[in-house]
Amino acid sequence: MPKTDPVLADLVTGQPQLAVTTDPGDLEHYGRDWTRRWRPAPLAVALPTDVAQVQAIARWAFERRIALVPSGGRTGLSGGAVAAHGEVVVSFERMNRVLGFDAADRTLTVQPGLPLERLQQAAAEHGLLYPVDFAARGSCTIGGNIATNAGGIRVIRYGNTREWIAGLKVVTGTGELLDLNRGLIKNSSGYDLRHLMIGSEGTLGLVVEARVRLTEPPPASSVMLFALPAMDALMRVFDACRRQLTLSAFEFFNDRALHHVVAHGAQAPFAQGAPFYVIVEFDAADEAEQALALNVFEQCLDNGWVVDGVMSQSAAQAAALWRLREGITESLAPYRPYKNDISVQIGAIPAFMHGMQAIFAREYPDFDVVWFGHIGDGNLHINVLKPAALADEAFIAQCEHVTRLLSDALAACGGSISAEHGIGLVKKHYLAGTRSAAEIAIMRGIKRVLDPAGLLNPGKLFDEP
Repeated sequence: MPKTDPVLADLVTGQPQLAVTTDPGDLEHYGRDWTRRWRPAPLAVALPTDVAQVQAIARWAFERRIALVPSGGRTGLSGGAVAAHGEVVVSFERMNRVLGFDAADRTLTVQPGLPLERLQQAAAEHGLLYPVDFAARGSCTIGGNIATNAGGIRVIRYGNTREWIAGLKVVTGTGELLDLNRGLIKNSSGYDLRHLMIGSEGTLGLVVEARVRLTEPPPASSVMLFALPAMDALMRVFDACRRQLTLSAFEFFNDRALHHVVAHGAQAPFAQGAPFYVIVEFDAADEAEQALALNVFEQCLDNGWVVDGVMSQSAAQAAALWRLREGITESLAPYRPYKNDISVQIGAIPAFMHGMQAIFAREYPDFDVVWFGHIGDGNLHINVLKPAALADEAFIAQCEHVTRLLSDALAACGGSISAEHGIGLVKKHYLAGTRSAAEIAIMRGIKRVLDPAGLLNPGKLFDEP
């Protein structure tokens, strides 16, 4: 306990049960996220266990003018959880409990540090489903999911995190506790501040409790993997599947993604490779639905949109096919890729991808570019791998040059530089390509009301004026 630190003395003395650490290893661990581009340098790490302690931290920080950085699983890819300028990290890993279940409303009340996978398991114990899902489910937390309005692999059916949050308790920058929406289905009593908090990246308040909605588990499903001969076939296959099947997911990845996943231990699905692949999850509760899926495959094959395919015959086979998609991020991690997480309207995907492929061919002639993403909801992930001989600074400079071109292309087609990972530190220079000057001014004004001293995750989304 850092009781000798004069800046922290009031906090430690006033909250003797609050864990606070200044251990160098802890500062390194809690002060960064998956971006690894900034050297962490927090003043300390506080690990509260209840709402009162979070309020005490916020009040102390407001009085002392100490910045706070909220921390969940730190799986973010935009620098949103980085503490590099003497902030106090507020880690919610000890606020990780399920607080209650309401059978009538089908909601779970949980603390923000609860990992997504444990939330899903808690829902399953009641015969229900929390449907937002992604590969980092074991390490990301519901608080972080709320902070970025996380989407994932089943948005096409269930939507983003926003659709599943019935209520929030949030501590403001002055330490006030807000109880937002209180789990109501209908509530037309003014502004819905709950939705304002969702996606705000911890810049407006610290989420200390969430009431999440649950739903019925889906029918039995199957998974198909298609090999596609060309980019133009992607949307044709999507349209055929969407018209005839009840989809839960429609994901794609390119041949370079498959290369890295197979090198990381997954099994190659086909004898012959293809430039693009699509994984489709769909309802298949009976033989008729499975037969319909085979008909879709044959239609795509006859039209030349697909050159090969496989359909799962068991849960184990479905999991093996999903590994080809969900294992991409892990397989790329050793290369420390530069990542873009973008969103365009579904109808704009073919033209946009063609345009970006041309830019990448010109600007990244020697770089390994890995495409994958949630094409069914317009969300594309671009991962650029650094050549071994290139210095980090030169690599990032070249990638940021291309990101400026990417941002311009997105602005021209009405897209977004951030689909689901937030703006954080990485993308704040491109915010004006997605939001108008008037919108950004309003966002700044809202932050001044809820965080008058500008202490909540400062420098994320935009710089303080």
